Amino acid sequence: MGKEDGWEKEVELKTEIVPLTRPFGLWAGNVFQGIVKMNGKAVPYSEVEIEYYNPDSKIKAPEEPYVTQVIKADANGVFTYAMPKAGWWGFSAINTTDYTLKRDGKEYPVEIGAVFWVRTREMR
Repeated sequence: MGKEDGWEKEVELKTEIVPLTRPFGLWAGNVFQGIVKMNGKAVPYSEVEIEYYNPDSKIKAPEEPYVTQVIKADANGVFTYAMPKAGWWGFSAINTTDYTLKRDGKEYPVEIGAVFWVRTREMR
């Protein structure tokens, strides 16, 4: 913390989430925005899963769809999500590669994931 530059740079992984929001110094209620990329290009309409992790929380999900939130990126691969509680929020985008794996004479698609974690805090 304290380093204010470089957070928006791409890491140049096969797939990644590039932050558009500074990924630190976030309050509960702030939004996190990022671009899903694969091979350096935006992935239009990519599905992004969001999960809340806070082991000290007494929050219990009323049903399974509340555990993993699912949103879609727009045509430019950009997604936005408002984080309502303090804690750790994980963003994950799964993409299918341009190659397959063979097993027992069958070809199977290969999926790879981009994951990005941010932490929010309550204003006091």
